[in-house]
Formats: sequence, structure tokens, C-alpha cells
Amino acid sequence: MIITRSPLRVSLGGGGTDLPSYYLEHGGFLVAAAIDKYVYITKHTTFQEEIIVKYSKLERVTSVDKIEHPIVREALKLTGVTDPHIELTSMADIPGGTGLGSSGSFTTALLKALHAYKKNPVSPAELAEQACDIEINKLGEPIGKQDQYIAAVGGITAFTFHKDGRVEFRPCKIAEETLYNLEDNLLLFFTGYSRSASAILKDQNDRSKKHDVAMLENLHFTKELGHKSLDCLERGNLEEFAMLMDVHWQRKKARSSGMTNPHINQWYEYAMANGALGGKLIGAGGGGFLMFYAGDNKKRLRHAMREKGLQEVRFRFDFEGTKVVAQN
Repeated sequence: MIITRSPLRVSLGGGGTDLPSYYLEHGGFLVAAAIDKYVYITKHTTFQEEIIVKYSKLERVTSVDKIEHPIVREALKLTGVTDPHIELTSMADIPGGTGLGSSGSFTTALLKALHAYKKNPVSPAELAEQACDIEINKLGEPIGKQDQYIAAVGGITAFTFHKDGRVEFRPCKIAEETLYNLEDNLLLFFTGYSRSASAILKDQNDRSKKHDVAMLENLHFTKELGHKSLDCLERGNLEEFAMLMDVHWQRKKARSSGMTNPHINQWYEYAMANGALGGKLIGAGGGGFLMFYAGDNKKRLRHAMREKGLQEVRFRFDFEGTKVVAQN
């Protein structure tokens, strides 16, 4: 048996500039953090000659080509796994469609398990790029590269997306005290809404390809916010970082009509009136998790969000990335 895990993530600045439709023309930049909520993949050898895939559905097939789950099918093809005695099962701490990058985490965890089975050494960068190849190139999803890379690499990481397709990354140089304060003061609340990231990102993708002026100006500004957010984190100015989160959210809302709804707007404003210094909706938009920086008012903010019926998910940062947690 092989068990792998891959962390989910939160974006800290510059999100949206990692789509090829934008960065291949203008270059992208963002800061993301892996968190200690995971997608797990187990690989087991079956007794009978069949391929079993367990996720929200159960598949039993006799060949890779018959697998319905597109990512599983393409991952098996990419890694050259043709064993007819294989069982793959996925589990997650947080359900998909909630803005924490679960698809990228699923793909990297799956690839890591298959490479471990084949005894292929694979670097985090190679793992991320293979996951991007499956989701973006082979399956044509209108998504970016952030989720796959931060899942594979872990930590709080700055990513530069070059016009030639290269991705550079480095760990953010954050002082230990700043790191602990950031971890303690970032609060995550589930809105109760889940959605397809692809549907929301398709609009951004299409408008970027058409050189829509408003969309491009929005993304240029967002990229600069990413650089400013990194600067605040590395200088230890978390109050300024929190204010930039709010600026980011106001710009993000203007990017698409499906980005928010009246309930999310009301909850956001209530949080800002009850201790939040800044915040934003994590992920493509439309639902998922609201994240706030609370400063000295965590108790007040938690009480206010509970009053509105929002569930908090407490987290720490993950610095290990995608890894094998058991193999025998």
C-alpha cells in the first residue's frame, strides 16, 4: 500500500495572474500558502484483475482507457501505469469546489502515489508541471498553475510565471515572529457555497484572450498587489498586508459578476465591522471560504461569524508539500 497527501492552499496576493491566458502575454506573480488540510490518495493492489477507482463514485474497469475520471485516467497514462491489479482511493479534509485548490492537490497527490509505485524519483517542480499538463493541456481546464505548484512545493511561497511558460518559485523570507502572528490572525470561514472554479475562470480566461482592457487592467493591478503583499510579509507589516487583502477583494469582485453574491457581501461587511482588518474570498470566487486577518480582535470576529452561521476551519501552514506518508 502507498499513501500520499497533498496540502490545500490559500492565496495571499496576486491570485488570478497564474492563468496562461494572462502570464504568457504579461507575466504573472503571486504569493500562496499551503495549509494543513489535505487530499489523500491510497494505492492498493487488488486480488482480482480489475482497476478500482474510489472517489465520490466507484469505478470498476478492466483497462485505463475505460476510467471515467479524467484526471485519474490521464495520470495513469502519463506515468505509464498499466497494472490491472490496482485500486486508487481519494479522501479529503475539505470538500472540493470550496476555493482551496483541491483539484491541484488531488492531481499532485495522485501523481506522487503513481511515481512511488513505479519507483520514479520526481521533484516538486516536475510533479507540479505534470499536474498542470494534465489539467490545463490534456483536459483543457481554464485554470492557472498556482494550485498544482503550491501543493507540490508547500510553505509560503512566491511564484513568478514567465512569458515563456517557466515557473520560478522561492520561499518567502518571513521572520519567525511574523509567521506565527500571520498564522494566528488569519481566520477561515466556510460560506456554505461550493462552485465550479472552471465556470468562473472561463470568463476571465476568455476576456484575457480577447485583450479585454478592463480585465487586463484588473489583473495588472492584482499582480502589483501580489508584489506589495510579499513586501509587507517580508517586512513584517501585517496590518498593511491585511489592508491590501481588502483592496484585492474589492478589485477581485469587479473581475466577474459571478465572483460574489449578496450573502457573501453582507458577511464580509459584517466581519469588517467586527474586528477584521482585511479579508477576501479564497479561490476563483462564487463561494467557498472567506479569509480574514483579525489582528487583536479574533474573539470578536469569531463570535460575529458564528452569529451569522459561518463555520470556522482552523489551520496551520504546511511546509512539506506533496509527500508519501506510508509505503509498504
